[in-house]
Amino acid sequence: MSTFLDPTVLSRISNLELLARTVVEGFINGLHRAPHLGSSTDFAEHRAYMPGDDTRRIDWRLYARSDRHFVKEYEADTNMNFTVILDVSPSMRYGASEEDGRLSKLQYGCYLAACLAYFSNLQRDRVGLATIDTGVVDYVPPSARHLQHILHALDRIEASARDAAAVPGRAALLQPMRKLADVLRRRSLIAVISDFYEAPDAIMAALNQLRGRGNDLIVFHLLDPREIDFSFSDASNFIDMETGEKMPVIPDYLRKQYRELVREHTTTLARRISGTRADYSLFDTSKPLDQALFAYLAARQRIKRVR
Repeated sequence: MSTFLDPTVLSRISNLELLARTVVEGFINGLHRAPHLGSSTDFAEHRAYMPGDDTRRIDWRLYARSDRHFVKEYEADTNMNFTVILDVSPSMRYGASEEDGRLSKLQYGCYLAACLAYFSNLQRDRVGLATIDTGVVDYVPPSARHLQHILHALDRIEASARDAAAVPGRAALLQPMRKLADVLRRRSLIAVISDFYEAPDAIMAALNQLRGRGNDLIVFHLLDPREIDFSFSDASNFIDMETGEKMPVIPDYLRKQYRELVREHTTTLARRISGTRADYSLFDTSKPLDQALFAYLAARQRIKRVR
């Protein structure tokens, strides 16, 4: 399964819908083959039996095949609004390399957003998309019929990431999140995909705009592997992709301090976001997408149990 979910392999698929279907079907098939198949695979029409459930809703045919009790759920039980918020600011364009097939964070984010929307659409959810920079760039409201609109919007973003130069400018999450909080009035499950290049206080203030409306959040923190381990060797001018500012750096002198700062940043975000009962996951953009889908599925099930 990991081969089909590898981002460098996925980058050879030009059609975003085909890419999403390939990833999601491979992921679901992997779940069915997994030895621990059970409560972790809460799909649209079934969930694991819990004490107190109405036994009349047990699917006895499925029990005969799996020797496990599953309860039938109907569309009214499983529908929810699901919106992906994707950061498309200049820093998200970092990471692309034609030499080794490496994806930018933005390309990886587009793939992840497409897969999450496709998967949620299979669950009969109403799916939506918002892209943000210094403000809200594009918005597709949640609907059971909007998957194609979302995929087309993501396809345009990916193409622009390849073909257009980024315009420098420091992006901030607070303003677009505040605007989206006014739009997303119905309680929703929201996935936020970003590299989160802001101070933790600013990030929490932005996310709290959505949490304050009773929404459930899943936060996907995307970083290029070189942003995590700082595996550069030559002295160079490093450029801030948000502002265009240049800084001369000798990597060997700064590597240890840089790694400590990144570790402190991600650890702080994980602790503070988890403290609000939202879900936080850090992802290296060279890694397969199955980990992101597992994180989404686990968060989705936890939220359903709470609801």
